[in-house]
Amino acid sequence: MFNRRLMILAAAAASLALAACNKAGGPTSPSEGDMSMGNPSAKVKVVEYASASCPHCARFNNDVFPGFKTKYIDTGKVYYTFKEYLTPPENVAAAGFLVARCAGKDKYFTVLDAIFRSQTEMFQTGDFRGVLLRIAQSAGVTEQQFNACLNDEKAMKALNDRVTRAVQEDKVTGTPTFFFNGKKVAEGEVTAAQLDQAFAEASK
Repeated sequence: MFNRRLMILAAAAASLALAACNKAGGPTSPSEGDMSMGNPSAKVKVVEYASASCPHCARFNNDVFPGFKTKYIDTGKVYYTFKEYLTPPENVAAAGFLVARCAGKDKYFTVLDAIFRSQTEMFQTGDFRGVLLRIAQSAGVTEQQFNACLNDEKAMKALNDRVTRAVQEDKVTGTPTFFFNGKKVAEGEVTAAQLDQAFAEASK
């Protein structure tokens, strides 16, 4: 489906995740290459680790995040940072992130949202490439650019470096995982009520 380099990247990410189990820790600030939105001066900094192939992440994106964004990010109360992580099938997650970045920084979150909303279709049909190509083209990426994107060794290395940092430095072992001002507050299936409570505590 995808090229051999993506498969190697996925295998490396899987090995890192296994090696990081049962460790504690958390991020303190956005790292190079992370995508963010909102007010950088906001008192509350929220970091989410998520994978483009993670069903829990897709449900959060589709059902909870829109309300959270309207309530906290769009109002300047939260500076939100998205950190990329790879979960099975890792090559699909990697391809999704590469495509989102190829669409451009201003379209990254729009493309990622489309990937999450099309995740069920991808898994049901098995046509991962076709769905991702359709999403890429809707964002103005040609098929030639799409293919080049999935073969961009520099971009693959950068993604691998980000995932390595998440595992080795931030000790993240699953997705989605949320940190408010550097403190881990939730993971897995997350509700709006949990995030409201975490925001209230982080705002004190």
